Amino acid sequence: MAKQAKTEGLTGLRKSAILMISLDVESSAKLMSNLSTDEVERISMEIARLDDEVPPDIRDAVVREFYQTHMASKYLEQGGIEFARQLLEKSLSPEEAAKILAQLENTIQQAPFHFLKQADSEHLLMYIQNEHPQTISLIMAHLAPKQAAEILGGLSAKQQLEVVQRIARMEQTTPEAIRMVEQGLESRLASIVTQDLESAGGVQSVAEMLNLCDRTTEKGILENLEEKDPDMVEQIRKLMFVFEDIILVNDKGIQSMLREVENDELAIALKTASESMQEKIFKNMSTRAAEMIRENMEFMGPVRLADVEQAQQRIVDIVRRLEETGEVIISGRGGDDNVVV
Repeated sequence: MAKQAKTEGLTGLRKSAILMISLDVESSAKLMSNLSTDEVERISMEIARLDDEVPPDIRDAVVREFYQTHMASKYLEQGGIEFARQLLEKSLSPEEAAKILAQLENTIQQAPFHFLKQADSEHLLMYIQNEHPQTISLIMAHLAPKQAAEILGGLSAKQQLEVVQRIARMEQTTPEAIRMVEQGLESRLASIVTQDLESAGGVQSVAEMLNLCDRTTEKGILENLEEKDPDMVEQIRKLMFVFEDIILVNDKGIQSMLREVENDELAIALKTASESMQEKIFKNMSTRAAEMIRENMEFMGPVRLADVEQAQQRIVDIVRRLEETGEVIISGRGGDDNVVV
């Protein structure tokens, strides 16, 4: 409890700075990549203002608070605020649970279209499908990818194309525009956006949605979109399935992939792969073949990052082609019913 009290006087910005210096460089960089340029600048300046040494107990308290809040957010996504409350109260003290829930509820109330995020996708689709494509795009850009994917799959082919294009080209929307759409959809809206600009949409949003769509919907949208904007489709495809996502491929699919990949190219591609990714590949090879790849990686020396990325992209292309023919199954794409264990 004493450690908790020491963080109460810290601002959110100060806590963010302490969190960044408490994590390893790779984890901090990953967190930073999800922030806006302005947020990164503010946190970087705050890090520079920190004392030479932050007490270990404060670091531990900040990291623990971040972890608890992150887990609470996951609980919230899984089953709503009541579900999150039940789990938090079982794992934390009443004071800690209440504090984190208050933070979450405040965040929810500030988020654009917060009143739609717990709505049933089928009902939400009926609610918005007759809106203008720009309105649908704005709403979907602020939903979780899974919910947006379910809605996208229920739109007509023409609407899908228009909505995907608009989301991909969307960068920043003024609070006034968001406010107008919110008020039109829900007269009971309790709060409005307070940020200067609300970032949402973009090619990344489209990629996340399509990754969660069934294969037929994804293929139809991309084929139609390619006729109008092939460059955009290329950007979307690159973001939809990256090399590290191969860890989601079933073992039989990995074995099919390996039959089409040269050992030298695989060794280069695995140079920057995570340990879990490497193990996923090696366990689907013979012991001798795996040892040969490991030795190749060890003795090949430095490799240009561009060569690694090129090798990884070729393997990703193979995986996507094999998925088309049904030789590869990717966990989470198109629903759990498509996953073979």
